Amino acid sequence: MVYPLPEVHRTSVPKIEAFATLAGLEAAVRGLLISVMPLAMYEVLQDPGLVSLAYFVVGLVSMVWGFLVPGMTRLVPRRWMYSLGCGFYLLAMGLALIGGTVPTLIALLSMIFATATCFVCFNAYVLDYVARGNLGRLQSMQMFYAAAPWAIGPMAGVWLRDLWWPLPFVLAAAFAVALLAAFWHFRLGNGRQIARARAPAINPLVYLSRFLHQPRLIAGWMFAVVRSSGWWVYIVYLPIFCIEAGLGDKVGGIALSISNALLFFTPFILKLSQRASVRRAVRAALAGCALLFLSAAAFSGWPWMTVACLMLGSLGLVLLDAIGGLPFMLAVKPSERVEMAAVFSSFRDVSGMVSPGVAWVVLLVTPVAGIFAASGLAFAAAYTVAGRLHPRLGAARPSRGGA
Repeated sequence: MVYPLPEVHRTSVPKIEAFATLAGLEAAVRGLLISVMPLAMYEVLQDPGLVSLAYFVVGLVSMVWGFLVPGMTRLVPRRWMYSLGCGFYLLAMGLALIGGTVPTLIALLSMIFATATCFVCFNAYVLDYVARGNLGRLQSMQMFYAAAPWAIGPMAGVWLRDLWWPLPFVLAAAFAVALLAAFWHFRLGNGRQIARARAPAINPLVYLSRFLHQPRLIAGWMFAVVRSSGWWVYIVYLPIFCIEAGLGDKVGGIALSISNALLFFTPFILKLSQRASVRRAVRAALAGCALLFLSAAAFSGWPWMTVACLMLGSLGLVLLDAIGGLPFMLAVKPSERVEMAAVFSSFRDVSGMVSPGVAWVVLLVTPVAGIFAASGLAFAAAYTVAGRLHPRLGAARPSRGGA
């Protein structure tokens, strides 16, 4: 007798290790290509300004897509939306293998669609299943699992591209398949269903309005935007600076791999930040980034000094990766998990739009090093805002049953 297959659902709360594994596999996909895509874009467009314009347009389209994902999860089960994100990664790899200007541009767009879709769904799952007190531990473990892919990937991507240019795309596609398989193995289902899930889909502008009325969420989101913009500058414009300064096309990838190796120390970084308070740690990271990115611009006449300053500045970026999302995650209301996960995920698209947009304007009047100075000023502004965070943000709350 043949019995129908049971519907996919969760019978127990997934472990933190499951989320960290998914983060690590996605990092393997993105890490391999993070230093390859800017080089591929520069090859087909042959102009830093056109590269900035292309990233700006792609970021704008991706931001609109990111805001549509929560509404789509009300029509399409979340497990299928996450699977769609993995499918976008595979589509991007196929288009990149075709090569040429148009397929490369669409491949970049598809990759950003994939990142936005997976990120929204992933954070919704986290907010569903991970207790508030464990968010810091998850953030740390997530960074630790992603450390090796981010440390090895950028340098390996450039090296594999030199051996045979399709190789990094083929390997990234294999990791995308592994990500999809792991997701279904962990059986995260569609997340927890809350009471208002049967209500009509909410217009994205409605929950955007709710976000704009919560200053703590705005501040947390802004830190994520500035941090992501810093990585954009490091990832996209450092390699271009190195090529134009005569340092070659491998220095950027090597620098990124070395910087990402610091992710192995995120558990230690998180413990230190908890002792010093999240506010102090965030402000210290922002101050260091501001000083070193501005110094990178000032020393642009000595290219290796610029590279050194930016690599030191990446210490602050890694610290922000470890704890920079906590101000937002700790302020989210349980009834707004999916919607605010979408708002938070927009930091990638906004930074992916603002960074090349500002860079395009800057490049009209200055060389590439001017972008480093603009980024340093953004970090300085965020440092000022971070002074308004609560001094005990992220600290364990005292028991109400105590004296």
